[in-house]
Amino acid sequence: MYRDIIEINASAPRTFDILFKDGLRGTMFIDVPFCTGVFEILKDDAMVSEAFIENGVITWKNDLISHPTQFTKKLAVAQIEPIF
Repeated sequence: MYRDIIEINASAPRTFDILFKDGLRGTMFIDVPFCTGVFEILKDDAMVSEAFIENGVITWKNDLISHPTQFTKKLAVAQIEPIF
């Protein structure tokens, strides 16, 4: 299921608190080993911290996007409850 992200806040280096439109919330950590291929630019902490939301997805200024489904699956596995 596709869920729009409506809020993202840096809570620590390489870490964001994420709020989805349906109330699901969780924390995302961008680990350096994840940063390969098109995501290699995210090895730079300064670039990671420049994330913003555009059309419901996390985006960076170089047009790199990360689809919300990636985070929704991880949050579901972590059994984080929706907050309404």
